[in-house]
Amino acid sequence: MNAIPITQAGAEKLRAELHEMKTVQRPAIIAAIAEARSHGDLSENAEYDAAKEKQGFIEGRIAELESKLSNAQIINPAALNADGACVFGATVDLMDLSTDTEVTYQIVGDDEADIKAGKISISSPIARALIGKYAGDVAEVQAPGGIREYEILDVRYI
Repeated sequence: MNAIPITQAGAEKLRAELHEMKTVQRPAIIAAIAEARSHGDLSENAEYDAAKEKQGFIEGRIAELESKLSNAQIINPAALNADGACVFGATVDLMDLSTDTEVTYQIVGDDEADIKAGKISISSPIARALIGKYAGDVAEVQAPGGIREYEILDVRYI
């Protein structure tokens, strides 16, 4: 499997979720299964079926998180020296030329993308259009409503 780029903050978030799954949710579901078993006949026990289904979800999520973390290429944006180019982890200030509004995005991994927090996925159309460009360049983005143009005002590595 290829290395998955992720910021340090994103990796910490995944580690915290994995820790919670292993130390809180897994023991809780094991206790719930034991409780449901104590109620007798398992063939007609909805509590047992629900607990087993949740256990499957938890174990699947634990495996997914462990896989992502083992294949992660952790990148510290503050340690980057890309000479002002838009790269993974960079925080980019943009001017939408059609609406004259300023927006700020950080280019992050797929798992940590959150548009409300200003974090866009490296695989998103806007991030792909920005990669390799510098402040002063104009990036054309193919959006569902047509082509949008963004002028890059500043590129920071924070």
